[in-house]
Amino acid sequence: MNHRPFEDWIISEQALNPVEKRELESHLRGCKVCSSLVDTGVELRSSRMVPPKAGFTHRFHTRLAAHKLSERRRRFWGSLVFILVGTFLLAWKAGPFILSIFASPAEWITFVIGYFLFVATSIQVLTEAVLVILNIAPVLVPAYVWMIIVSALAGLGLLWSVSIWRLTRYTQGA
Repeated sequence: MNHRPFEDWIISEQALNPVEKRELESHLRGCKVCSSLVDTGVELRSSRMVPPKAGFTHRFHTRLAAHKLSERRRRFWGSLVFILVGTFLLAWKAGPFILSIFASPAEWITFVIGYFLFVATSIQVLTEAVLVILNIAPVLVPAYVWMIIVSALAGLGLLWSVSIWRLTRYTQGA
C-alpha cells in the first residue's frame, strides 16, 4: 500500500482541501500504520513541553567552547607532527644531495648549466623540426584534407564550448 502522500498529509501542519481530507479519512479507516501515526502525532501535540533545566544554555555553550578548543588543539598538534615528520623525511632523503652541493659547488654548477643548455638546445631543435614540417605539409596534403581538418577542429571547438556552457549554466530551481 502506498502510504507516502498520506504520511506527508498527516505530518504536515497545513490545511488540506476537502478532496484530500476525504481521501485521508478513508485511508485512515483501513490503514493501521497511518492511523497509529495520527495517534502518535495527537499525543505529541498534546504533551506538555518541559522547559530545560536552569543553566542548560550556559552548560551547552561551555561544553561547546571546550569541544572547539580541544578540536583546535588536536588539529594544531596533528599539523605540527605532520610538518615535522615531513621535514625530517625530506632532510633525510635530500641530505646527501644538499651536503654534496656544499662540499663541491663546482660539480653542482656544471650540472645545472649542462641541464639548462640541454633544455635550451632541445627546444631549439624541436622548433626547427616543427618549422620544417609546417613548410613541407602544405605541399604534401591536398586542400580538401585541410578543409576537413579545419572543419573537424571547428566542430570539436563548438562541442567543447557547448559542453562548458552546459556544465556552468545556472538552472532554475536547482
